[in-house]
Amino acid sequence: MVANLTDQWTAGREAVRVASFTHTYAALPEQFFARVDPTPVSAPRLIAVNRPLAAELDFDLGTHAAEVLAAIFAGNAVPAGATPIAMAYAGHQFGHFVPQLGDGRAILLGELRDRTGQLRDVQLKGAGRTPFSRDGDGRAALGPVLREYIVGEAMHALGIPATRALAAALTGDRIPRQGMVPGAVLTRVAASHVRVGTFQYFAARGERDSVQRLADYVIDRHYPQARAAERPYLALLEAVAARQALLIARWMHVGFIHGVMNTDNMAVSGETIDFGPCAFMDSYDPAAVFSSIDRRGRYAYGNQPAAAEWNLARLAETLLPFIDLTPERAVELATEVIAGFSTRVDRHWLAGMRAKLGLLTASADDVELIGALLDLMHGSQADFTNTFRLLCDASSAPAAAATLRTHFANPAAYDDWAGRWRARLAQEGDEPGSRAAAMRRVNPAYIPRNHRIEQAIVAAVERDDFSVFDALLEVLSRPYVESESAAPYAAPPLPAERVTKTFCGT
Repeated sequence: MVANLTDQWTAGREAVRVASFTHTYAALPEQFFARVDPTPVSAPRLIAVNRPLAAELDFDLGTHAAEVLAAIFAGNAVPAGATPIAMAYAGHQFGHFVPQLGDGRAILLGELRDRTGQLRDVQLKGAGRTPFSRDGDGRAALGPVLREYIVGEAMHALGIPATRALAAALTGDRIPRQGMVPGAVLTRVAASHVRVGTFQYFAARGERDSVQRLADYVIDRHYPQARAAERPYLALLEAVAARQALLIARWMHVGFIHGVMNTDNMAVSGETIDFGPCAFMDSYDPAAVFSSIDRRGRYAYGNQPAAAEWNLARLAETLLPFIDLTPERAVELATEVIAGFSTRVDRHWLAGMRAKLGLLTASADDVELIGALLDLMHGSQADFTNTFRLLCDASSAPAAAATLRTHFANPAAYDDWAGRWRARLAQEGDEPGSRAAAMRRVNPAYIPRNHRIEQAIVAAVERDDFSVFDALLEVLSRPYVESESAAPYAAPPLPAERVTKTFCGT
C-alpha cells in the first residue's frame, strides 16, 4: 500500500497538500543550495507528531491517514508546494576550518508562516544523501532523532529558544553506526537554518556579493530594524551578538551543555540548533563535558560563553567589508561588538541567577554570593537542578531548608552561606510565599536528564517501545509544575544509571 502511494506521490506531488509553503531561501541564487529530493525509505512508520506545533503552522494533519503522514514525515511523499533543497555552509569544527560542509542529511522543504506571522523553516533530517553528504549515508539513527526531539521540546518548554520537532518517523531500514540500528527521520522546525558557517562558506570563496546577499536576507528575515541603522551590517552583528548572549546565559541557567558549538552549529537567529551530543548536568561542575568528540573540553559547560564569542568573531570577519569601507575602521567597530559580548552574557547570567535565588534587586555583593553557592555545590557534587528547586521552598519553609543542607558535604559551610542569603532576602521585603512562587517559575523541577533520555532510546531501539519516550515528553512539557506522578523524573541518576558520554550519531 505505502509503496504504491509513494509511486503515486513521486509522480504527482499535488496529491498531498498539507501546508502552504513559501520559499524565500530557495529564491536566492543557486550557489546557496542544491536542489535534491528525499530518498524514499522502505516502510515509513510514524513515531510522534507534535500536534500543537502543527496547529501553530497551519500544517494539516487531520484530513490525512496515518500512513500518508508517515510517508510525508519519512520523506517518501514530498508535499505539494514544497521545493526541497540542501543548504550550503562551511564551518570551524573544534577550531579547524572546513570550507564545505552543508546539509549532508537534511533537506529543507520550505517555510511556513506561523500564527504570529513569522516564517519557520520545515526540514527533514535524515532524509537521504545530498550533494553535501561526502562519505555519509544521509540517514539518521533512531537514537539521535529521539534525543533531538526530547531536548528540543524540553528547551522550548523551559522558555529557551530552540529548533523544535514537528514529527519523527521510522524508515523501516537499518543503518550502520555502531552496529546496525533503526533509521529514522526528524521533521525539524526553525526560525531559519542560516548559520555562522553559511557566511563563512561564501567568504572563504571570496564571493563578497553572496556574503552581502546573505546578510541582507538575514536582516530582512530576522533583524529588519538593522536596515534603518547608519551601518546596517554592523547593526546585524550587534543584533546577532545580543541574541546569542541571552541564549548562552539561558543555557547556563539550566545546566545545558551543547557539546558541539562549531560555527556550523550556531544559528544567526539566536536559537539552539543541532543538539547532537548535548546534555544537561546532574551534579554541578563548570568543567562538565559529555560529548564523546570533545576530548579537550573546548565546549565544556563553563567554556560556552567564550566559545560563542569566538564564533561571533568568525561571523564578524565575514562582514568586515560591509561594515566600513576603511578596513581598519571596520575592524575597530566589529571588535567593539565582540569585546562587549562577555559583558552582555554576564549581565543576562547575573539577572537570571538573581531570579533563581529570589532576588528582585541588585546588590554589589550578588556575584560573590552566587559564586559561593556554586563553589559549595561543586565541592559537594550537589545536583544543579534540584539544589535550586529546593531553594524555592527553603526561602520560606524551615523544613525544606533542613532537607537542602543535607545535600552538601559540609552542612556548616552551607549554613553560613544560607545565613548570608537570608539576610540578603530580608533586604528585599518581599512576601515569602510570593517569592517562592516566583522562584519556582524560573527553577525547573524537571529537565531531560541524560539517563532518562537513554532509557527512552534503549526502549525504542531494542524493544520498539515508545511508551518511555512518550512519558518523558509529557513530564518535560511542564518543567516548572511539580506533580506526585512525575516525582521520579526529578531524581538524579543512580551510580549505575549515569551517562558520561553522548554521541552525535552521524
